[in-house]
Amino acid sequence: MKKAMKITAIILVLLLIAVFVTGYIITAIEMNKNFRRGDYPDKRFSASWFYDHYEADYPREEVSFMSGKNQLKGFVYGKENNRGLIVFAHGIGSGHEFYLGLITRLVDRGWRVFAYDCTGSGYSEGESTVGLAQSVIDLDNALTFAENDPRMNSLDTYVLGHSWGGYAAAAVLNFDHDIKACITMSGYNTPFEELAETCDDMYGKKGKLLYPFIWTYNKVKFGRNSSWAAVDGINKAGIPVLVIHGDDDSVIDFSGAGIIAHKDSITNPKAEYKVFSEKGRNGHNSYFYTGEYVEYLENVLSPRANELKEKYDNNVPEDERIRYYESIDGQLYNGFNPELVELIDGFFGKV
Repeated sequence: MKKAMKITAIILVLLLIAVFVTGYIITAIEMNKNFRRGDYPDKRFSASWFYDHYEADYPREEVSFMSGKNQLKGFVYGKENNRGLIVFAHGIGSGHEFYLGLITRLVDRGWRVFAYDCTGSGYSEGESTVGLAQSVIDLDNALTFAENDPRMNSLDTYVLGHSWGGYAAAAVLNFDHDIKACITMSGYNTPFEELAETCDDMYGKKGKLLYPFIWTYNKVKFGRNSSWAAVDGINKAGIPVLVIHGDDDSVIDFSGAGIIAHKDSITNPKAEYKVFSEKGRNGHNSYFYTGEYVEYLENVLSPRANELKEKYDNNVPEDERIRYYESIDGQLYNGFNPELVELIDGFFGKV
């Protein structure tokens, strides 16, 4: 009898191990799919202005540094400016050039900006973007590089980031860098919270069954760097921090994984908050938009795109897609919310 119970117990343990290993493998496969490289798009299918549009007026100096085994490429903009050095961390699935509308406006205000492409993004090396914790690792290495580079280390340093980079900008305050102020835009508090929130969005209550696998995957992938919390960094640093978020963010929930949702846990007396709530300009990055572009998007671009999708049953031919992007008003599309520029410039400027 005892022998039979022992055998049964062993079988159950082996089954549990098999279930966990299978769940972990499936989770790892899905994670690898979600964290592929974030390359710059084919310009025929994008209305964004990249550096070739700005090159004549905004010269930049190329630099490179290591983050783990990968060489990351960055650029120093406004190298003659001396108000301070803003180190900028971009969002996932893209490179820093998607933010040139903001970067160039900060250069116009007298800031020197060091912007780089993260692991697996844009001009940088890396087979993938690895995961949500990678951005703070890259920013830590970017700051270490800047601190030892004569083109940047003579100026006070400020950090600014959005989304993936918004997390990094706050979480890197857990490290020992001399940072004067931080602005985090649409960032999450911890990688696990954002991963869990995504599971819930995809699978509802059943998503909670995946939590152990997600936590384990993140821990195995990043080790001690897997769980730096943005709120802990904000509290530890005690420097001026501005937390920005849109109240209708469908990517990082304003009331969920977002840093701003943890406002009650932030004890740093120098922390400030800005919530964008205007309809059409209160999403994950739509507070970057000008009011004119919102009208153009609602009245022209969206109806035109929907018409093409309906006409071709969501399989729009390449030549039609090219014509669509060629028809977009570049000035309107690439405009940038002047209120946000003023907010960033004013916050850093008063430190």
